[in-house]
Amino acid sequence: MLVAAAVCPAPPLLVPDVAAGAAAELEALRGHCRRALDAVAEARPDRLVVVGGGTADVTRYPQGTPGSFRGFGVPLTVRLPGGDDGAAGTLPTPLAVAAWLLADARWSATPVTALGVPDDLPAERCLALGEELAAGPTRTALLLAGGGSNCRTLKAPGYLDERGEPFDESVARALAAADHRALAAVDRELASAVGADGAAPWQVLAGAARRTAQPSGTAPAPLAGRLLHHEAPYGVGYLVATWG
Repeated sequence: MLVAAAVCPAPPLLVPDVAAGAAAELEALRGHCRRALDAVAEARPDRLVVVGGGTADVTRYPQGTPGSFRGFGVPLTVRLPGGDDGAAGTLPTPLAVAAWLLADARWSATPVTALGVPDDLPAERCLALGEELAAGPTRTALLLAGGGSNCRTLKAPGYLDERGEPFDESVARALAAADHRALAAVDRELASAVGADGAAPWQVLAGAARRTAQPSGTAPAPLAGRLLHHEAPYGVGYLVATWG
């Protein structure tokens, strides 16, 4: 069952070594990500699964899988916590950023694995993956790595698209309310148009929450949502939230 979740953006700029001169400017965002992960740890899950995009197929990564920021000119390697240095494979960038966030938060509460999902994975498949993760009695927590629109200003990576801000606002409301139905209904075509790379991970969360909320003799209390951060520096929507 799903007992907690943290939603964090996953731009490489979150990593100070990559951000260089922008490191201080983004410290508030990093702080909110730490708070989100602290809240997840307080739920005492048995395992944490990181979910992020950037893969060609649905891909599972074991503990200890490395990720690198050499592509950004930084000789920095990170790993999913809890494994040895012999894990095969390489984390895509969103999951590598998530691994850095876990190291920054000094995560030691549980074993950590990761699930890579293609950015264009259909909603129903995302929801099914979430239900699979939340099946059974294991106390499962999720870290969803992905952000909102990238087109909030003329200088944004995706230029200016007036649909970006209302899209981000609608997602922020769903995250604040722990509304899995609203996340499940996110318009994926619009999400792609405004450059929101968090849409697929958010819908994995929706599926996990939906599975946990299904009536049963041992159904837990509904998850409560809390929106910790909703800003758009550089014209990109960064949202941080917790469910638990």
